[in-house]
Amino acid sequence: MSKNEKLKIVPLGGLGEVGKNMTAYEYGGDILIVDAGIMFPQNDMLGVDYIIPDFEYLLDKVSRVRGLVITHGHEDHIGAVRHVLEQIPVPVFGTPLTLGLIEGKLARNGFTDKADLRTLQAGEKVQIGKFSIETFHICHSIPDSIGLGITTGAGLVVHMSDFKFDQTPVDNWPTDYAKLAEFSQRGVDLLLSDSTNSERPGWTPSERVIGPAFDKVMAEAEGRVIVATFASLISRVQQVADSAVKANRKLAFAGTSMVENAKIARNLGYLVVPDATLVPIDQALKMDDSKVVIMCTGSQGEPSSIIGRLSTGSNRQFDVQAGDTIVLSSHPIPGNEEVISRAINRLLRFGAKVIYDAIAPVHVSGHAAQEEMKLLFNLVRPKHFLPIHGELRQLTHHAWLAEQMGILPENIVVVENGQVVELSGGKLKLGERIPGGYVFVDGESIGDIDHDVMKEREQLARNGIVIVDMSVDKVTGRLKHEPEIITRGFLTPDAAERLIPEIRKRVMKVVNTSGLETEKDISAAVKSYLYDQTKRRPMVFVTLSKG
Repeated sequence: MSKNEKLKIVPLGGLGEVGKNMTAYEYGGDILIVDAGIMFPQNDMLGVDYIIPDFEYLLDKVSRVRGLVITHGHEDHIGAVRHVLEQIPVPVFGTPLTLGLIEGKLARNGFTDKADLRTLQAGEKVQIGKFSIETFHICHSIPDSIGLGITTGAGLVVHMSDFKFDQTPVDNWPTDYAKLAEFSQRGVDLLLSDSTNSERPGWTPSERVIGPAFDKVMAEAEGRVIVATFASLISRVQQVADSAVKANRKLAFAGTSMVENAKIARNLGYLVVPDATLVPIDQALKMDDSKVVIMCTGSQGEPSSIIGRLSTGSNRQFDVQAGDTIVLSSHPIPGNEEVISRAINRLLRFGAKVIYDAIAPVHVSGHAAQEEMKLLFNLVRPKHFLPIHGELRQLTHHAWLAEQMGILPENIVVVENGQVVELSGGKLKLGERIPGGYVFVDGESIGDIDHDVMKEREQLARNGIVIVDMSVDKVTGRLKHEPEIITRGFLTPDAAERLIPEIRKRVMKVVNTSGLETEKDISAAVKSYLYDQTKRRPMVFVTLSKG
């Protein structure tokens, strides 16, 4: 094989943002997909459940896609697998825990029988079409994570995905440094690596530093301990379980995803909890508060999560009570800081004690900081570098670090989703530009919601709505009765009492005096009056029936 053959790297998600990681490799007519994750909606994306990558580029090339390899079981890497398989039915490769979590997600959507799941062990080699894949273990905040060495005629590419160089991981399984060094001996043509913490100096602390913090929380708490984290953060679940055993507390899981993921991890041997320690949530709620730990989702304050519902008093199974100690074990996802702060404040009002990253070491990142990134460059010694997984500022800073480590600036490419990169003849260059935007998932609607709808929702949330409902005689063109004016999210009762009669008068004047009876004319008149009176611009809708 000649290195003059072209390898196309197609970033479909995760470049220029945090989440929905997905990359396609295209070589010799074959396509390999790596990861298919989701992204959580930002504060202004009202009503959106989550966001998936825009993989339209692949839809007319389905017959050429040879497989989907998943690096680990976090939602930002597996959350969109079902959506991909619905349109691109290909084999899915992953380690046992990763596939176990994927299988659980697919089963909840009635999709399991249609999926071709193929188990890989870290260190295993597999040929997928024209791609020779070597997997190797990497440390992250979930067990069974892998990086990929991808060999084609264009050269050797190392795809690191999310990683950290934890020397004392909770599962005692450090990153495979020897494999990374072996790659460097062969010559790495291109490195793709996680940029999440590229702005953070030093080293990311070991997961083990969290253990003593949880031990202290459980020893000092007089009532229930409620720990919130991501349902896929199995390493954290293990640490909470270990602390519960030491404190002689029973552990219960709350929430469908937390219960199912813990069950899968236990069955596969990645989560070790004594049977005597585990109790169903119903039983835990009847026990002495000082003997209970509850693990649930909602560390990001999501309104639909258990912590989100507890903070608003709308959780079905149980409520927050004075004396509870609530631990939020995660870093805020960028943009979520305000949501989390509001949730914490509401929980405090219920009389709970809330512990989070800013006041106690109850979370460490699963991503490499700058010194680990530098070590990776020294281990792999790549000729070219493409930073992945991060906002543009993080990608750019990672590229700067690569320069400091001796990689030539012309061999570093910073791109965002949709910008194809090509490796051929030992050179890295920009290729074509394809769509790489957001695909919103809203209930059963996938991709039907666009940015215009988002703008409308934001306007509704900011300024409210006014509805003018009226009937016009189709012969005379005059109103059959006074129009009904309905407002939501716009006027207080006092203001409505003052303004609505005037709105009604103006609508009647437009229809009866001017003879104008189109919804557009009426809407314009109402908007103009309301802006004059309130300096606000609500959405105005007119329903006009003729009879």
